[in-house]
Amino acid sequence: MIDHTIEYSIFLIFTGAAILATLALFARQAMIVGYILLGILLGPWGLSLVNDAELVKDISNIGIIFLLYLLGLDLLPQQLWRMLGEALKITLISSLLFCLTGFAVAYMFDYPILDAVLIGSVMMFSSTILGLKLLPTTILHHRHTGQIIISVLLIQDLIAIIILLLLQGYGKGANLLVDIVAQLSTLPLLAGIAYILDRYVLIRLIQKYDQIHEYIFLLAIAWCMGIAELAAGLGLSREIGAFIAGVTLASSPIALFITDRLKPLRDFFLIIFFFSLGASFNMTTLRGIIIPSAILAVFVIVIKPIIFKMLLTRAGEKKTISKEVGYRLGQVSEFSLLIAVLAVESNFIGEITSNLIQLTTLLTFIISSYIIVLNYPTPIAISDRLRRD
Repeated sequence: MIDHTIEYSIFLIFTGAAILATLALFARQAMIVGYILLGILLGPWGLSLVNDAELVKDISNIGIIFLLYLLGLDLLPQQLWRMLGEALKITLISSLLFCLTGFAVAYMFDYPILDAVLIGSVMMFSSTILGLKLLPTTILHHRHTGQIIISVLLIQDLIAIIILLLLQGYGKGANLLVDIVAQLSTLPLLAGIAYILDRYVLIRLIQKYDQIHEYIFLLAIAWCMGIAELAAGLGLSREIGAFIAGVTLASSPIALFITDRLKPLRDFFLIIFFFSLGASFNMTTLRGIIIPSAILAVFVIVIKPIIFKMLLTRAGEKKTISKEVGYRLGQVSEFSLLIAVLAVESNFIGEITSNLIQLTTLLTFIISSYIIVLNYPTPIAISDRLRRD
């Protein structure tokens, strides 16, 4: 008899993740691909060895909270304004073109208007995991390339935050416009409360006890979860609250220390999140979504590098750098997976559309990883020449 306790599930998830992550690295793939495939294999639609989907999902949501918290911690206000000036036009134009392309493909396959709009929206985003983790930083050229990629990704992430906020307003039903306006008006209130608590309470505690690392670690988690719960109490999502908590703390001299200490905790929960995505993938819908998913993936892989290269070249970047940035951003994002999950919970889209987005994202991860590894320097480069570049 199989023991379906939480301990047994954790054992299966992390032991299986270690095995498939190893195989993914041998195959020159991002480890996230292994986590999603493991969920499909062990979940209810596979071997059904981990069948408490709700429990796994609840645990994995904490990973998203920490992900947005750390994103906010990396977002210094002065850095944001500088990056907005440099990359805003490029990101907005490219996002619009990607959105229209995704919408057109979805509409061609007779998806409802709202579903097609969301499919188009998630095509706007590129993967932070692939964009940055496959980027070496040992040479000035790569550092400049990284700066461009980070600028684009940060603005894309802010757009994703807005979409998450709108989806949450939609999920409350009633008058959509009223709910969205209420959400947007509540956001400054949350930011104001967080700023006051940060300036007059949190920072003073950090300055007083900054030598006690265990206390700073505990305080950082409490701050994240506390503002997340405050956001939930004000009618916003916990994820939005965590992002605000990170932004308000970003200017603190201890922000880099907190970011470094929380990354392992974030990764723990994110592994469960990506596993839960795979476990929730309904394999019976595969036949109906495989063709549109493949077409969307091909459009993303082909069109994103072309558009980024064109826009960056016109902005004055070298053609070689523009081309490389295009390929490094030539996939769909893990943020797209999060938006797809929230959209289903909000009844904005159905399960089939969510599975379409998930499959498209997975396909672009796999193809994009190979393109980058075969042609550009990465930590898992396939040749000695690319390792030295």
